[in-house]
Amino acid sequence: MQVRRNARLAELTTLAVGGPVDRLVEVTDARELVDAVREADEAGRPLLVLGGGSNLIAPDDGWPGDVVAVRSRGIERDGGQLRVQAGESWDDLVAVTVEQRLAGMEAMSGIPGSTGATPVQNVGAYGQEVAQVITAVSVYDRAEKSERTLTPAECGFAYRDSRLKREPGRFVVLDVTFELTPGDRSRPVRYAELARTLGVELGATVPLADVRAAVLQLRRGKGMVWDPADPDSRSAGSFFTNPVVPAEQTVEGCPSWPAGEGRVKLSAAWLVQSAGFGRGTRRGRVGTSSRHSLALTTEDGATAAELLAFADAVVATVRDRFGVTLDREPTAVRP
Repeated sequence: MQVRRNARLAELTTLAVGGPVDRLVEVTDARELVDAVREADEAGRPLLVLGGGSNLIAPDDGWPGDVVAVRSRGIERDGGQLRVQAGESWDDLVAVTVEQRLAGMEAMSGIPGSTGATPVQNVGAYGQEVAQVITAVSVYDRAEKSERTLTPAECGFAYRDSRLKREPGRFVVLDVTFELTPGDRSRPVRYAELARTLGVELGATVPLADVRAAVLQLRRGKGMVWDPADPDSRSAGSFFTNPVVPAEQTVEGCPSWPAGEGRVKLSAAWLVQSAGFGRGTRRGRVGTSSRHSLALTTEDGATAAELLAFADAVVATVRDRFGVTLDREPTAVRP
């Protein structure tokens, strides 16, 4: 466990905003993680647990307590089951599953961040989401001051949501267990854009490596593969979730998909772009990516206040024009 006092949140997040940290505590295994959290709680210091920092809007004033950076590593395999430490890079994990011929994560290639963050957001892309493959999440419960294992039902997964997200700060993820399918071929391709890129019909299966390569190609084309040299990747990925609305609220011209029980999912990217915030729209040092209207990016010197003001303008304009309210995907934290 290492403690630093000269760090800034801007250095620890992909949006590169956020002020100074009082204490940055870097932990390398689950025991150090639990100890660091307990120490902060017992001392009454504000606590922020940070993985890859790819889904976080950090405060400009910084953090007046402990930021615990999770750097734990380790992947244990038992047949098709993987138990993965929270600090493992998500995309590195996906690469391992493809190399070891395990299907179920391949379409989630290129998503930045750490494995421990994925059940919180119920991360997903191109027709897959982690709720489909998670069998257990080991956590430290700060309310009960004990370690426990949550089942998928106890995680309460929903679209880009979970109980872990709805009870912010309570659960600290220690490791995640996944059940994957041994074999050379992917799960059925469920996303039209991916199917077109692969040149197959929806529902087809293809070699795992082909799916990973196609997804990485698509994401790089949208600036959504983290690369310090690429200014369009200085983002939190998709900034808004696709809104799910009653079917009668379908917006004319907006792509939509059935979402069950008389509801449809609308394209947030179409709504943002059609509201006048197309690719490359800038207001000062923040704006939409030059390659994808759903990603908001920052420039050197940008602040969280500027970013949130721009996001609020997008939400207000979409609501005024289409009667649909967009929800942010990244979390804006406050001490």
